[in-house]
Amino acid sequence: MNVNHGFHATMTAQPGQGDKLVEFLLDAPSLTDPDCVVFLVSRSATDPDIVSVTEGWVSREAHGSFFATDAAQRLVADLRSLLAGEPEYTDSVPVGGKPAF
Repeated sequence: MNVNHGFHATMTAQPGQGDKLVEFLLDAPSLTDPDCVVFLVSRSATDPDIVSVTEGWVSREAHGSFFATDAAQRLVADLRSLLAGEPEYTDSVPVGGKPAF
């Protein structure tokens, strides 16, 4: 599948909640959505409360359709309670590479 829409988000967890944020993200329903072809969770090597996600979707419309669902809206609401502030987003489209897992 080709990735035609994507982004990179960097989030700061509430102090000491980085592990919980990582666990939460790795249980996200987008991981099972066939239109989400890249979902990579990373964390800072120097600050365990800074977590990032890179997502790649088959289209902007597929991403929008997923986030319009009740499950995704609950996910976003629950996610906000773990964060110390607003995530920073950068649009990006993954074009290749190698899985690390």
